[in-house]
Amino acid sequence: MTNEQDPKLTASNGDPKLDETVKPDVEANIAAEAAPVKLDKEARVAGEAAESFIAEKRLGERIKQLRLKKSMGLVELGRHTGLSASFLSQLETGRVVPTLRNLARISLVFSKDLSYFFEPEPKTLFRVQRGKDRIRLPQSGTDDPAYYFESLGYLVPDRQLDPYFAEFLPNVKARRAHQHPGCEFLYVLEGALDITHGEQSHTLQAGDAVYFDANTPHSYSNSSAEPAKALIVTMQGNGASASSGGVLPNGNRTRGAVSGTTASAAPGNVLRPRAPENSNSARPQ
Repeated sequence: MTNEQDPKLTASNGDPKLDETVKPDVEANIAAEAAPVKLDKEARVAGEAAESFIAEKRLGERIKQLRLKKSMGLVELGRHTGLSASFLSQLETGRVVPTLRNLARISLVFSKDLSYFFEPEPKTLFRVQRGKDRIRLPQSGTDDPAYYFESLGYLVPDRQLDPYFAEFLPNVKARRAHQHPGCEFLYVLEGALDITHGEQSHTLQAGDAVYFDANTPHSYSNSSAEPAKALIVTMQGNGASASSGGVLPNGNRTRGAVSGTTASAAPGNVLRPRAPENSNSARPQ
């Protein structure tokens, strides 16, 4: 005789009727024991997904950027939101996760919608414009242009200034003067260029620059026998809105957004390149 039991025998000692009764009970017990394990696993997965989502949105970094942009300290932000400075510090460093209620308080302080914290972050502006993509345009308003220009920033939306490359034809007198809001900067790359600002006239050589109030009528001309090339930057002022468009060197407007700050310059302030120091000047020993 052997003590080994028939594998088919169950806790009912092999009685088929008892087997049918015991088997469902055993399966139910196994399922009941497995259910909490499954729920715990699902909870862990959900928690990990939430943490990953929060990390991707970088809520703390976004809050800190808004605060620093307003030059606001943690204590001041705490006064506006009713949250402690220590909690806000932990929030910015990602050590705690904000509730929607706390996030709403913070968003109201910075006049942001709650969705701001969950939308994709805007990419930092960086736009390359190749030389082959530029368009050469003549001075407008005349059949005999004195210069041609190319916009260097027309691909940039909401730009704060308008840069241009301009080539002034030789032996061409100044056409009509023009004016526009804001300021203008001009740097001569090659040749010589005459610029009239109000009642004053100046001749700029290669390397010279001028910054002036563009509200005053001004014009350019190249009386030399060689073409002159210059870099021109115009900037809107006087509260001009972004929808008003940019200003061309000839005073006309471009399509695009330009906004800037009001600035002024004394008429005709020409910036000359610094002359090399003479041999008698002091040098570090």
